[in-house]
Amino acid sequence: MRGRALITGATAGIGNAFARELASRGHDLVIVARNTKRLERVAAGLREKYHVEVDVITADLATHDGLRAAVNALTDTARPVDLLVNNAGSSVAEWFGITNIEDEDHQLDLMVRAPMHLMDAAIKAMTGRGHGEILNVASVAAFTPRGTYSAHKAWIVNLSRWANYHYGDAGVTVMALCPGFVRTEFHQRMGIDPNKSVPRWMWLNADKVVKAALDDLDKRKAVSVPTVRYKILATISQYAPKPLVARMARRGR
Repeated sequence: MRGRALITGATAGIGNAFARELASRGHDLVIVARNTKRLERVAAGLREKYHVEVDVITADLATHDGLRAAVNALTDTARPVDLLVNNAGSSVAEWFGITNIEDEDHQLDLMVRAPMHLMDAAIKAMTGRGHGEILNVASVAAFTPRGTYSAHKAWIVNLSRWANYHYGDAGVTVMALCPGFVRTEFHQRMGIDPNKSVPRWMWLNADKVVKAALDDLDKRKAVSVPTVRYKILATISQYAPKPLVARMARRGR
């Protein structure tokens, strides 16, 4: 057994891939999402297949009550969490300046405020025990100018880099995972067809992304960019002339 992991946004996509992979490695789980029926279905499947304990928390992390429920699980000294996976996220289908500002507020709360609070709770609990891991799901969009979504991801990458350095000596590893385009429900929920603007070679498999991320977490990396092709694109994005990067970033969502 390798301890207990809390995963947000665990019913689909990358979060669900983390839940399956970690359960297969013997982790007990706390899975968090908004849909109780989907949570219970995922939990039942994991228990049956991998014989691990799976607790469910129905919560909208963009709300005070939902966030508090997840924080309480992280600070439960009787059932400590050794690994936090901050995965829950969303996006809006239009660019900032056109979008509804209330939708932008919800995205900001979910993708910045929530992981900040969960990291705070986890770091305080983990440093007190002398060990723990935090994996924040970001995106290669963090390295490009792509509206508020990329701004939120850049924030989590920056904080993860610092926290990994600052709390490393206390036994806590913090890593930002920065995948490219991954085939999940993410784009469907936005109501757009990404196949119209994203070449086939740019798509990644969620299970492979998760395995690469956990390998990098074991190496205590601050940032993980799965696949050689996205490592190259991330490097170009960080060091190429900014006007060129801005033009490249206009492709896809």
